[in-house]
Amino acid sequence: MADDAYLFLLPDRHPQLGAALAAAGALECAETPAVLGWLQAHDVTASSERVRILPADAEAFIPEDAERLPVPLSEEEALRVQQECAPQAVTDMESELLEFRETTQDWEALVHRALTAGVPAPRIAQLTGIDPQEIGRLTV
Repeated sequence: MADDAYLFLLPDRHPQLGAALAAAGALECAETPAVLGWLQAHDVTASSERVRILPADAEAFIPEDAERLPVPLSEEEALRVQQECAPQAVTDMESELLEFRETTQDWEALVHRALTAGVPAPRIAQLTGIDPQEIGRLTV
């Protein structure tokens, strides 16, 4: 597993960013000596609202003065973290895309709605398992 996300401590008086670690559900990395030591060193618990998590591709949004720790995630954990960090409208659309794996009806209409809602084509491919070229065909 690679470093797929960052834990960080939200600085005081900073707007909410990312997802609270507790909101992402049970993550294997949260029980590792590295994370437990990091939490202890900063005198916080995993349930603290100050302990936040963001996908690695969103690292640029982490405040410069925030303490951070890269953590590995499984594919399923990374998906949960991304969903917790996404705006609600995107999260709802992504949930519908996940449900798509169970059905093949109206996939083109669903993908078109997702693209219209602002879900990037690579993310649609990741969530649905649809060939990226098929999604690209719909964007033309």
